[in-house]
Amino acid sequence: MFSQNPFAQLAIAPAIMQAYVVVMFLLVVAGTLFDVWHKGSARYFFDNWRRARGKGTPVGGGEMVSIAVKTGVVDVLASGEFCNPRRRIAHLLGMYGFVIYAVATAVLVFCYPTAATPAPAWWPQLWWLGALMVCVGGYWFWFFIRVDVLAEGHSPFRLVRADLFVVSLVVSATLGLAWAYLQARGSGAAMAVFAAYILATTVLFAGVPWSKFAHMFFKPAAAFDKRMSVASGIAENLPTLNRDDPEQRKRHSMELLKDAPMDMGLGIKREAPRHY
Repeated sequence: MFSQNPFAQLAIAPAIMQAYVVVMFLLVVAGTLFDVWHKGSARYFFDNWRRARGKGTPVGGGEMVSIAVKTGVVDVLASGEFCNPRRRIAHLLGMYGFVIYAVATAVLVFCYPTAATPAPAWWPQLWWLGALMVCVGGYWFWFFIRVDVLAEGHSPFRLVRADLFVVSLVVSATLGLAWAYLQARGSGAAMAVFAAYILATTVLFAGVPWSKFAHMFFKPAAAFDKRMSVASGIAENLPTLNRDDPEQRKRHSMELLKDAPMDMGLGIKREAPRHY
């Protein structure tokens, strides 16, 4: 089952599957551009850059390259902005799981769309692995890490618009796994689950302007801008913190949280604030 390409077993023309993937990609591009325009993210960064010119200590080309590399390795690849190791691990599982899952889907749909072009066993296995990583990271975050659930006492089933990305991503991966399993077992419910899978996936990619999907594209730019600001001594007029020093980050977090009340007016005793 894990070595079979689930898309090659569908009674759907490869051109239709490929067109769907292309449309989802275009929705992400259009949604991200709309999000950047609507929120003014690009204008904010350019205005901030213009205001910073001439202030602080100039950053040389070598140091700028070093900052760019550190941004890519620490902030992007290792999700270094998360102080809490549980949140970081859950985020990394979801992030890398989604990348593996999306790339494997594209390869299986475009390169091995039918039974006449069998895919190497490791591509379907990567597809399963990526979807499972998304589910593990997503459900772990949703039920055991979310601040508003465990620290503030809300129901884990409480939904707000900001949850659209996480919910649609986890539901898409879950339904994809369920569909592939049912199809491999020859279940008559496979096509119904597949339809739900397509619906959840469409919501995931079409909902970019209303979800956190776009942040994965401009987060690296924000992290680079912040590191450049610190290197130049401007630090956006904020107190500086060495984000690469675990002890300093821990002391800073404890200073922020030491006066946090354990009873937030909910009538219940709040647990220790370990989700931030």
